[in-house]
Amino acid sequence: MARPIQAQVDLQALKNNLNVVRRAAPESRVWSVIKANAYGHGLHRVWSALSDSDGLAMLNIEEAILVRENGWQGPILMLEGFFCADDLPLFSKYRLTTVVHNNLQIKALQNAYLPIPLDVYVKINSGMNRLGFHPDNIYNIWKKLRSLKNVGEMTLMSHFANADKANGITSSMARIDQASKGLDCPRSFSNSAAILWHPEAHYDWVRPGIILYGASPTGKWQDIANTGLKPVMTLRSEIIAVQTLKEGDSVGYGSRYRATKKQRIGIVAAGYADGYPRHANTGTPIWVDGVRTRTLGTVSMDMLAVDLDSVPHAVIGSPVELWGKEIKIDEVAFAVGTIGYELMCALAPRVPVITV
Repeated sequence: MARPIQAQVDLQALKNNLNVVRRAAPESRVWSVIKANAYGHGLHRVWSALSDSDGLAMLNIEEAILVRENGWQGPILMLEGFFCADDLPLFSKYRLTTVVHNNLQIKALQNAYLPIPLDVYVKINSGMNRLGFHPDNIYNIWKKLRSLKNVGEMTLMSHFANADKANGITSSMARIDQASKGLDCPRSFSNSAAILWHPEAHYDWVRPGIILYGASPTGKWQDIANTGLKPVMTLRSEIIAVQTLKEGDSVGYGSRYRATKKQRIGIVAAGYADGYPRHANTGTPIWVDGVRTRTLGTVSMDMLAVDLDSVPHAVIGSPVELWGKEIKIDEVAFAVGTIGYELMCALAPRVPVITV
């Protein structure tokens, strides 16, 4: 019999979340972001559930080729563009839209021999200081790209660092507006947080990422609880042992938890080798056989302990949800000092995944 841990990916929830995005930004087209193996959900298993998207956005050429060769005919946006000039023939062959964010990419486009022009997203650095051209240079860079025979349609793009805050895009939009004076062009600025909370920045294309998968851009589930978004990934396992502690008994490596009274605990087949965070301290929420309870002690490679005092009916074989519909991934992430994005992407290859 297989080890009982399993991840479930709900494709209907994914479709629902795309519809939530469309309702939030009804005048915009949607790039569904499926980078990082679709945020850990498995690109090969989820991309077709996003077939109502206007385009798919990702990072790796291998991802783009996979969805093209499996039948996706719509636009594909490469969010970091191409990494060397040798990539350009593949970009042309597979009809990829490239982000352009540095001068080396401009030079490569200028010198390449391509059968058809590439559509281009020109990235402006509006304050995040990762990728993009300085706002003062955007007008000249735009004109330069517009003159190249290898450049087709052009769109102005940026990415917000603080769209999860009430006034978080004000300074960025001021930079963008100043830089883009005189440019009559399509625009794509809004990430998940801006889609939900800054409709003034929706423009022509929005780029939902984390909200497609049913988690919050702020890391707090309560911030999206009333949006209609649904968790897509559920991580489940079972109780594989039950122990009864007496006062003073410890649990796990380092004896980080000690019982203060007689106490029942359960051992769950899930650990950091499955992608559950080792730094989850005692008290991280977990769901056991219909009851919300807590983890105890140090998470091991393959197992973790849970408090069964509030779950007297739990036995070997009782179901456990580590995150999903009952315990939101944002709750676990908040408890361990990270974000839902990281937990999704950290799901280990050894965990079986089923789709529903």
